[in-house]
This record gives sequence, C-alpha cells and structure tokens, in this order.
Amino acid sequence: MSPAEHPLSAAIKPLVTAIGARFVTPEEAGPEDVVLDWEGEPVVAVRLPGLATALDRLLGDAERQYGPLTDLDREAKQRVVRTLEQRGAFTIRHGVETVAAALGVSRFTVYNYLNRETRT
Repeated sequence: MSPAEHPLSAAIKPLVTAIGARFVTPEEAGPEDVVLDWEGEPVVAVRLPGLATALDRLLGDAERQYGPLTDLDREAKQRVVRTLEQRGAFTIRHGVETVAAALGVSRFTVYNYLNRETRT
C-alpha cells in the first residue's frame, strides 16, 4: 500500500490540503518534513508549505471570500486585514508589504488598519 493510500493519510488528507501541505514517502522526507508513524512504523511524511506560499494562500482565500481585493471599499479592506491578522499573516516577513500590495494600499494604511483594531 502506498503512503497516500494508508488509512492515516486518508484521515488527515483534508487537513493537509487545507494548510497547503503535501504527502511524501518517509524515505523522501527531509529534516523539515513531519514523519507520521502508525503502530510504530513510519507510513507517510507531510511536507509543509513555505511561509511565502502560506501568505499567498491566505490572500487567495481572502480574494475568494471577498472578491478582487483592490476593488474592495475601505471597510471591507479593514475586515480582510483583521482576518489576515487573526490567521498570522503579519508574522511572516514582509507580510505587511505583501498585503498592502494585494489590497492596493500603502503599508501605512495597513498599519493604520491594524492599529485601529487594537484601539477598539
């Protein structure tokens, strides 16, 4: 049975897909991969996405939810920033710059949106 067909893989596939990860065999696993055991034997490894990919995914999710990000009004852009902050987008290096470019606003505007949330 291939690792992708294992019951453990089937059980966690929705989670792996949701976080943008992918399955690899335990033999292919590198030091950054997470090897999962079943009854004491390694059966599958999960290769996590890079952080830049994670931010792209978060922005893609926001665009699917709200529509084209540059076309949103100020209030909707503030909601997007709030959602991205809750999901950790601004812990990623250059996260503010990347989000600002995606929204079509300045970094200063994104910081204002973030500060507005801490004041309320």
